Amino acid sequence: MPIQLPKDDIPVLRIHNLRKSFGPLDVLKSIDMEVRKGEVVSLIGPSGSGKSTLLRCATLLETMDGGEMSYHGKPVTTVDANGNSIYASKRELQKIKTMFGLVFQNFNLFPHFSVLKNIIDAPLSVQKRDKEEVLKEARALLAKIGLADKEDAYPFQLSGGQQQRVSIARALINNPEILFFDEPTSALDPELTGEILKVIRDLAAEKMTMVIVTHEIEFARNVSDRVVFMADGVIIEQGPPDQVILNPTQARTKAFLASLNR
Repeated sequence: MPIQLPKDDIPVLRIHNLRKSFGPLDVLKSIDMEVRKGEVVSLIGPSGSGKSTLLRCATLLETMDGGEMSYHGKPVTTVDANGNSIYASKRELQKIKTMFGLVFQNFNLFPHFSVLKNIIDAPLSVQKRDKEEVLKEARALLAKIGLADKEDAYPFQLSGGQQQRVSIARALINNPEILFFDEPTSALDPELTGEILKVIRDLAAEKMTMVIVTHEIEFARNVSDRVVFMADGVIIEQGPPDQVILNPTQARTKAFLASLNR
């Protein structure tokens, strides 16, 4: 009889042998990855290495060609005899989608919705949650990210940093088990980057499970439990931040980090 692991010993996210191609281009090649509860994992690497595609597969925005994926042991995909991905039913996928949140690099706020409506729309229209409860949570989140006075503002009235903070609150309102960030500061001016990194640091201090695609190497070193270096669609090296960033063992990792210091 198989041993039943305690729930907390089951990874929040497990990916095995993930493959993804766009036409003749193999973007992801046999990716294996686990993320455990409370862990902060940063994905670093050159442009075109497959980092964002990995996030898009993990959040069901792209379909996997091959491999298995699960959230807390609930299968997103299984595989056929050839290793091709077979997705769970639409009903099961809807349940799984409530387990994660995604923060995009370009905010993706609805321009015709106020800040408050951007945050509460999905919980009310999709999850059918109680309106008063959702409003209370949304206002608490706005206070937490320093935007309590902006609930009636529209996205065009906010700075880029403020818009990104709203998008983080929108992801958090659904109480996800894991939060994904895809280059959360790449669309921001340098002076606005710090405010977003502070929000993420605060979430890390609260043991929020996160996967962060970032080009902010020093930030990745300071906030992460584990850093994963990707290049050419594969994971080249991973481990504790100081090991990967300060003492990499792989030539490809060393070359990438050296290129940043030129």
